[in-house]
Amino acid sequence: MTAHSATASRPRTGGPEGDGPKVLEHVMGWTLVVVFAMLVTQLGLL
Repeated sequence: MTAHSATASRPRTGGPEGDGPKVLEHVMGWTLVVVFAMLVTQLGLL
């Protein structure tokens, strides 16, 4: 078994090379930022 065939049989873990919906990631990230900002202001921490 060569090194290439050994690494090709490993399952993908969704690392940096993972193909996914980039727009959805950005929207969810900004949504999390807005929700966190709303929580901080509602609790009076700012």
